[in-house]
Amino acid sequence: MAKGRPKKEASEKASKANGGASLGFEAQMFLAADKLRKNLEPSDYKHVVLGLIFLKFVSTAFEAKHAELLKEDKAAAEDQDEYLADRVFWVPKVARWSHLQASARQPTIGKLIDDAMNAIEKSNDSLKGVLPKNYNSPSLDKVMLGELIDLISGIGMGEKGDARDVLGRVYEYFLGGFAGSEGKRGGEFYTPRSVVRVLVEMLEPYKGRVYDPCCGSGGMFVQSEKFVETHGGRIGDIAIYGQESNNTTWRLCKMNLAVRGIDADIRWNNEGSFHKDELKDLRFDYALANPPFNISDWGGERLRQDARWTYGEPPVGNANYAWLQHILWHLSPNGTAGVVLANGSMSSAQSGEDVIRKAMVEADVVDCMIALPGQLFYSTQIPVCLWFLARNKKGGGKLRDRRGEVLFIDARKLGTLVDRTRKEFSDDDIGKITGAYHAWREGKAHEDVPGFCKAAKLEEIRGHNFVLTPGRYVGAQDVEDDDVSFTERFAGLRAKLEQQFAEAEKLAAIIRIKLAGVTTSG
Repeated sequence: MAKGRPKKEASEKASKANGGASLGFEAQMFLAADKLRKNLEPSDYKHVVLGLIFLKFVSTAFEAKHAELLKEDKAAAEDQDEYLADRVFWVPKVARWSHLQASARQPTIGKLIDDAMNAIEKSNDSLKGVLPKNYNSPSLDKVMLGELIDLISGIGMGEKGDARDVLGRVYEYFLGGFAGSEGKRGGEFYTPRSVVRVLVEMLEPYKGRVYDPCCGSGGMFVQSEKFVETHGGRIGDIAIYGQESNNTTWRLCKMNLAVRGIDADIRWNNEGSFHKDELKDLRFDYALANPPFNISDWGGERLRQDARWTYGEPPVGNANYAWLQHILWHLSPNGTAGVVLANGSMSSAQSGEDVIRKAMVEADVVDCMIALPGQLFYSTQIPVCLWFLARNKKGGGKLRDRRGEVLFIDARKLGTLVDRTRKEFSDDDIGKITGAYHAWREGKAHEDVPGFCKAAKLEEIRGHNFVLTPGRYVGAQDVEDDDVSFTERFAGLRAKLEQQFAEAEKLAAIIRIKLAGVTTSG
């Protein structure tokens, strides 16, 4: 958050990050927590708050299971395996929320929280090195910590639904709220929920392996699990895999998934997915990713002959096509992927990117391209696009043969402002986008809609020199926002004007001849 920004304005902006203008339960909680922040930066404060919410979650889940087991068998209530079987973390007595709540106003509360975090990590291998343990830092106000514990103790009180589910909703809401408060830095760990929903509802990950090579705080995985639940699938039918190079973000992801009760294999290493691919031998049925845009320091000069560059060596100065090819490399024979990228990836001709794009189109691995409106992301105000890739477009089952064809969707006019700087997709917006894709992919009476969507044949794409900007194909009315460079647009307009001049001269000559004939006959 920029220093000097009025706190009320920042809090209200963050409170709208997940649900528009109305203040629901989660938003009220966020505003209350933000008032306790005082002079702490949001980037530091989020770990304080999210760590405590996580602690409350694991303790609530443990105590519910503990009470259930006590009724059946007191010995089983002290057996850690009984909890593990139900995906519940073992919580030692010193880490239970009731113990911390009773000591919330003590000056030693910071040390008690750190001890609780250490005890939970010691008892649960999957959480080792994940939880924040700096609550006893002199920079943290211990009165503020006590007030936060009291506030978080009230989560779920009077709310409908399972207490653990309520805590999961709060955790997800707070992630979005902190991303809104941090602005550009927030985009490093959080992808807006409505964008993730488009990706998930396009790919429909019902069954199989789901992968994200730069998974941030795990939002793609949470939405994938929600999709399966909402559509009557079984959670156990999908397996989650991810990689993340930022250790702080990796820890947020591990806690986020644990709060949602999601089993996942999330790898961290500071070299990243390109240079130390922890999952190099695995192939996935679905990939969802929001990689960092246009990164120039990805170390591409050390990967010139990498086996993943099937369609051409990505430029050293931009990782966009390295991400696309890394993801394609990891797809199973029938795998599909959705990737968020900068708009330049659709038309760039720099450093051989056009050659790679041409090879991908000719290989028929590009399934659908979507242009998004600006202001959807915390990290950038510029519009971005979605690439949908498919290893196998020949169809089968409910899918029709889509070989030699790409669907283009121009969604730039969709979305509604939720504050002065950011938009969100409504349910109707998401339905319009995903409905067009599924109608085309499944052969359900798809119709091209001028200005919105068009299924273009490979020959037409060749005619546009393999530029994949949807506005080129759907007949977008917003010419000035067509994502085409000024030089290219000017050249096209000049050529069209010269053509019109030539036609005008021909017409003028015909008129002169006709007029001469009238004069002679008179």
